[in-house]
Amino acid sequence: MKGKLKFVIPLAVLLVLGMAYKVVLAKPAEEKHKVEGMVYVLPKEFLLNLADGRYAKLSVALVLPHDAIAAGGHGAATPPEGYGALEQEGAVRAVITDIVTDHKAGDLTARKRRERLREEILKEIKNHTDVKAHEVLFTDLAVQ
Repeated sequence: MKGKLKFVIPLAVLLVLGMAYKVVLAKPAEEKHKVEGMVYVLPKEFLLNLADGRYAKLSVALVLPHDAIAAGGHGAATPPEGYGALEQEGAVRAVITDIVTDHKAGDLTARKRRERLREEILKEIKNHTDVKAHEVLFTDLAVQ
């Protein structure tokens, strides 16, 4: 019996010390965000002719770094009605319009093709504007 206690007592002490460390001293794991950045919804929706003669109505959002849109100060220009605070929003809208109108309805309604379309739009936004978008989202979509 004494032989067993020689092993059990130190093991119990180590277990208690390990639990105390985990509860009191160990740093909690940082929470990983599912969306890295801020979601900026382009305020004006798109109504576009598609390549197959059908129409698409969609709303688009961009995932941007948290500091991408500065709050408008006293000297800030007021954007035209229907446009938001994104500096190059007109250029972003032009890229989206050019790309989506080259596609057919099936590219918007099929999930995998829609994802490829979003990736294509993101690539072209990065190539043709100074907007530092991480992701393109279609927040609302209707095809007729």
